[in-house]
Amino acid sequence: MVSNAPVAGVGPDALSKKKDNAQNDVETSDLSIEPAPNYAPEDDEKDGSEEINYHTLTWWQAGVVMIAETVSLGILSLPAVVANLGLAPGIVVMVIMGVFSTYSGLVMGEFRKQYPWVESFGDAGEVMGRSIGMGKVFQEVFGWAQTIFQVFVMGSHLLTWTICLNTLTDSAACTIVWGVVGLAIFWALNTPRTLKAAGYYSFASFASIFTAVMVTMIDVGIEKPIGTTSVEVSRTIGFASAFLSVTNIAVAFSGHSCFFSVMSELKQPNDWPKALMLLQVCDTVLYIVASVVIYIYVGPDVPSPALSAAGSRVVRKVIWGIAIPTIVIAGVIYGHVAAKYIFVRVFAGTKHLAKRTTLGVIGWLGITAAIWIIAWVIAQSIPVFSNLLGLLCALFASWFSYGIPGSLWLWMHYGEWFTSPKRIVQFSLNALLMLVGLLLCALGLWVSGEAIAKDSGTEPWTCKSNAAS
Repeated sequence: MVSNAPVAGVGPDALSKKKDNAQNDVETSDLSIEPAPNYAPEDDEKDGSEEINYHTLTWWQAGVVMIAETVSLGILSLPAVVANLGLAPGIVVMVIMGVFSTYSGLVMGEFRKQYPWVESFGDAGEVMGRSIGMGKVFQEVFGWAQTIFQVFVMGSHLLTWTICLNTLTDSAACTIVWGVVGLAIFWALNTPRTLKAAGYYSFASFASIFTAVMVTMIDVGIEKPIGTTSVEVSRTIGFASAFLSVTNIAVAFSGHSCFFSVMSELKQPNDWPKALMLLQVCDTVLYIVASVVIYIYVGPDVPSPALSAAGSRVVRKVIWGIAIPTIVIAGVIYGHVAAKYIFVRVFAGTKHLAKRTTLGVIGWLGITAAIWIIAWVIAQSIPVFSNLLGLLCALFASWFSYGIPGSLWLWMHYGEWFTSPKRIVQFSLNALLMLVGLLLCALGLWVSGEAIAKDSGTEPWTCKSNAAS
């Protein structure tokens, strides 16, 4: 970010301007879901278009949607993380990251309450940058960075899909072919324009990953399939290896890039804290229990993704089969949010945003197809699961989950940082969030790049199976 104020994104005149001009901002925001100024309702009767209701989620549906998109892949790397760091450090880091991500989510909710037209980090960046005359610049940087991150996550879902299909079929087809099959399925499920359906089928996603992890835990408890059952409370390892594990934990709590979009589809915006707490309590408890149990019974050689830890081939197939809904549905949720941002940018100020028109349908289908093709390319190019997650954290999750929410609070309360003991504590927490984001980005890029360069176990763009042996 660029700023002359002490903290990036903070303008000295921001606090006075933002409240006085709030209503005007609502009316002039570039990314509002509003039709064109010359749009007339009778036009709908002529072209047969119908209005789209974007506010369809109750708080519990929103919570389940976020559980589906957050828990899906992050949990699969955590047993290997605990094995690498040791039991005590692994648990401690998970708890700390869980607390930080909860607080940053609350900050995002506070920000959107003041600026209810915000639907993405791009919108949030535009609001902050406007006070220093760089609203458009911040909008482009934040918004497209969010979209790129989500496309990378979509790629990780396609990568997991290929691992799943290779496991289920004993590598009956080329890995690239399985990727193309996944691309077609994910795109077809991304054709709806709202998250209303996701509020229901996200139950299937959560039930899927929960059941798959539970079956894995039961199986490893009985079979003890890999390595030994020795448990190390802590381990002495190299810095690069340890920090790569920290980035994998950070990714497990990195659903924030979808938070503004989910908030925008709530029936009651004030229900956001309840939806957030449902997510954070469920994912933190599940992460700790699953990673600890699987590590204890599998030992130091636990694989990533952890669903491959089951002892027999048949059980592994059953587990991966159970996991298919979460692999697909969570990827589709990220695809929806990424496509919605692009769609809004392309059709800003037209009736195609709020109405189901022919051009709008064609545009939506084209955008979703394009981003899934890009995600497929990423999946084929970085075929090592934990390394891809580490790169995701370094480039994007570090900022969306920690750094940017911290800067949002500092911007909202500029000039009030030290006015009371409560404000001082909040200032310290949000400054720490920004520092965590900076460290995860800088050091994460180094360690994930090093890991990708050294890992020769799986080749990119190959027909070879990427399933665990």
